Amino acid sequence: MASRPIVPQELPRGENKQKNVVAEGRNRRVLGDIGNLVVKQAEKPNADPFKRITRLANAHVAAEKIKKTTTELVNGLPPVKGVGEENFVAAKKVVAAEKVAAEKPPEHEIIIISSDDESEEEKAKEHASERKTRERSSRKNVKTLSSILTARSKVACGLTNKPRDLVVDIDEADIENELAAIEYIDDIYKFYKLTEDENRVRDYMGSQPDINAKMRSILVDWLIEVHRKFELMPETLYLTLNVVDRFLSMKVVPRRELQLVGISSMLIACKYEEIWAPEVNDFVCISYNAYSREQVLMMEKTILGKLDWYLTVPTPYVFLSRYIKASTPSDEEMENTVFFLAELSLMHYPTVVLYCPSLIAASAVYATRCTLGRSPFWTETLRHYTGYSEDQLRECAKLMVSLHSAAPQSKLRAVYKKFCSTDGGAVALLSAAKNLQ
Repeated sequence: MASRPIVPQELPRGENKQKNVVAEGRNRRVLGDIGNLVVKQAEKPNADPFKRITRLANAHVAAEKIKKTTTELVNGLPPVKGVGEENFVAAKKVVAAEKVAAEKPPEHEIIIISSDDESEEEKAKEHASERKTRERSSRKNVKTLSSILTARSKVACGLTNKPRDLVVDIDEADIENELAAIEYIDDIYKFYKLTEDENRVRDYMGSQPDINAKMRSILVDWLIEVHRKFELMPETLYLTLNVVDRFLSMKVVPRRELQLVGISSMLIACKYEEIWAPEVNDFVCISYNAYSREQVLMMEKTILGKLDWYLTVPTPYVFLSRYIKASTPSDEEMENTVFFLAELSLMHYPTVVLYCPSLIAASAVYATRCTLGRSPFWTETLRHYTGYSEDQLRECAKLMVSLHSAAPQSKLRAVYKKFCSTDGGAVALLSAAKNLQ
């Protein structure tokens, strides 16, 4: 008997759903959610599109919450309760496994043992490199002849390097002072010390038949009074005496022209050092018209011709200003006493011809420290900047102290009166240094 097709009857939507639920309930068992399965339901062809979009949005929000919570777990933050806790357990296990792998000690390296020929070559290379290293180190310790000669030259010139921890930087306070020229000051004074012998005054009294050392001292005493009367700079006085001695060492001068040489030399020094130099008539008047204006100008021309117009010379004042600065701490009493002893020595002819300008200046500083009781008498800073040791200065300093002791009884009292006044700090009234007498 032929079968005929059964056409299903369309029923209302609610009734059809109820029958299907009843039929499925007879043959199937309800499964529980174990938390590790994602069930993707098949979409019905006639499903409502609005409901489908809503489900996708809810799924997206849930995924974002799971991702955020997993990130917090990996970063060590407590997870949010109620959102995918089972997935957090799995993520936590993965992070723990990665930490264990990171802390696991590395496997031992496999050492490949080479053949005997290769090991011998390697040893030979190592020996060669060690030998080269030893040769380099030995070369560094070897002193060449040039280095030895350079070191000896520095010691001979007094230019040895001293440890900086014992030497005070006396130019540190003048960093902002452009006129101090601290970038070049050390080189300038090294040049002064190397060239001072070229202009050093030698013993010339043997070539002067009409004058002697006593006459020279009288002239210097008078020039110091003139210098004080005109209120000139100290540089002018020291340059004046340098010009006088250099000229007398080159030309024979009769006794009647000795004072003319003195005032003409001071006129030259004033033109070189002073901003406002005295006029020629001022020097004529100060000498009580002993010489005319023409005689002064003629002697000025003669002196400059003999000296070849060479006036830039290192006088004792150049070194005094530097060494006083190095005598730390320096004050007005120290400065006045140094100039007092230096000017006493300039009046003394043997001191001028026996000692160079830098040694005279250093000895004045040393004698002053002994006079004032400054301890120590000679510091490492002074030794560094002067280049002289205490033993090298003792003889000249003793001579200055003896001049200091004899100054009150001397007939030539210009220096003594100058430094007995308040302008000179009355340092001439101090007792002479006993340890140098």
